[in-house]
Amino acid sequence: MKFIKYVILGIIQGITEPLPISSSGHLVLIKNLFNTNMLNDVNFEIFVNFGSFLAIFYIFRKEIIKLLKGFFGQIFNKKQANYQKDFKYCLLIIIGSIPAGIAGILFKDKIDTFQENLKILGSAFLITALALFLVRNCNGKKTDNDISYKDAIIIGLMQMIALIPGISRSGAVLVGCLLCGLNKEASLKYTFMLYFPVSVASMGLGILDLMETNNISNLILPYLIGLISSGLVTYFSYQWLSNWVKKGKLWKFSIYCLCLGIFVLFYFR
Repeated sequence: MKFIKYVILGIIQGITEPLPISSSGHLVLIKNLFNTNMLNDVNFEIFVNFGSFLAIFYIFRKEIIKLLKGFFGQIFNKKQANYQKDFKYCLLIIIGSIPAGIAGILFKDKIDTFQENLKILGSAFLITALALFLVRNCNGKKTDNDISYKDAIIIGLMQMIALIPGISRSGAVLVGCLLCGLNKEASLKYTFMLYFPVSVASMGLGILDLMETNNISNLILPYLIGLISSGLVTYFSYQWLSNWVKKGKLWKFSIYCLCLGIFVLFYFR
């Protein structure tokens, strides 16, 4: 029975991580609905997040390798003009990641308190729903090469707001990209390129905590099961998101978040 719980939580992480419906918000909601202590297990959270990370890294592996090659190629071999676009794109990722990084450091304690306030959670789901609905018909013309540093800052600020549980990170960044005039393909790519710095930073901090504990040896197997289920489901959830974004169906996620927000506000009133 315990293994089934880890699988279920891994599946929930895998579904909600790429979709614009807030993975952190769902974990807070499930914790309060079922009163489970498993969601207070930081070690397990590290494992399932790493499963999602591996899946998204696999999806974008070619782009990541190309960008890293261009970034370091431009630094060490500036004569190569073909590295310039990839170098600039890497700078855009760095710039877009800065607001969330600074806010995460400065306001970590305050953000943690939001997880205990279910009124904030319900309201945040409603904000996500409204934002997704407002951009339902947006499809700009900007490609990867047209993203400006100003766009990166605006999108980065949107990602910063998503530190609040219930406001989807992928949803907020997608909304920012579409409002800045990016086309759907460029919006999807930049959304998940911004995922990597934030994910690596949070996992790094989590691993430091993990190294200080000595009581996980008997949980390695269920943790790995959670990691695998999270990774597999994340892979297919991204395909679902990609398909719906390209078909202009973001509004369907909006309806889901609307219903979820109303449920939270009324159930926990």
